Amino acid sequence: MRAVRLHAFGSALRCEEVEDPSPGPGQVRIAVRAAGVHLLDGVVRRGGDGCVPLPDLPAVLGSEVAGVVDAVGRDVDESWLGQRVVTQLGLLGGGYAELAVREVGALHVVPAGLDFPAAVAMICTGSTALGVLDAAAPAPDDVVVVTAAAGGVGTLLVQGAARAGALVVGLAGCEEKRRAALRAGAAVAVDYLGREWQRQVRERLGGREVTAVLDGVGGVLGRAAVDLLAPGGRVVMFGSSSGEPAHLTSADLFARALTATVALGPQVAKRSGGLRALETRALAAAADHGLTPSIQPFPLADAGRAHEAMESRHTVGKVVLLPAAG
Repeated sequence: MRAVRLHAFGSALRCEEVEDPSPGPGQVRIAVRAAGVHLLDGVVRRGGDGCVPLPDLPAVLGSEVAGVVDAVGRDVDESWLGQRVVTQLGLLGGGYAELAVREVGALHVVPAGLDFPAAVAMICTGSTALGVLDAAAPAPDDVVVVTAAAGGVGTLLVQGAARAGALVVGLAGCEEKRRAALRAGAAVAVDYLGREWQRQVRERLGGREVTAVLDGVGGVLGRAAVDLLAPGGRVVMFGSSSGEPAHLTSADLFARALTATVALGPQVAKRSGGLRALETRALAAAADHGLTPSIQPFPLADAGRAHEAMESRHTVGKVVLLPAAG
């Protein structure tokens, strides 16, 4: 099979022929039709940041795949053969490949009508978005600011908050991404790279106050978004793609009476049903057209180019590798 492998931290990804994997007891093998690309994949490729584990090299990155079961291991019912499935593999699970193996208990059957790229987007990115929306609980009287509103998670957050009746403000880094945020349902979309973008947001809101911020960027942008919050507002933080979290002070939490919530995997997993229940809900939401993921596809062989585009913020939506595309 073809797989994209990392041979040295900080080096280029290489697409090459490797031995086909075989499913072990309790496992299936998946003929991969779509593989998700995550920002943490880039962190691993560069050699880590001290917070994520690093694999032995050479390694195949990729933590989420969708495809068709083409082989089953011992003790696995043969009815799984031919099933359309999607699963999370874990951070170092080997998703950038034409074949992947996974325990049968971790599989989800892809709902009818949902294609493989959408399924692979929803299994992780979609479940993250639902976890954030659960924590934020947007309502019709809310004004919700979404940072990185044209990203994979961001476009889903814009959709979800707008469907809940909130007025959504999308922050995006260029005109193309600003338009993407508007297509996703934002009532206001502002290029945060422009001068005085905070003033633009306030003017466009016409006196309405920001009541919630959904931030996966952190850093300067996350902090600036929090500064838009009215007293008594709430912020849900679910990532720090800038490299650092948005810094909140005791004055924010007490003098301004802000509520800060972290919505990351460990916190989400503690909820009723855990992560698997959230994955199931995310897939159902896409199948029912309640949420529609935005996809930016790349051929499997172009995984390196996909990383470069994502890290330079030149992508819109969820980045997905397609083995059949080259």
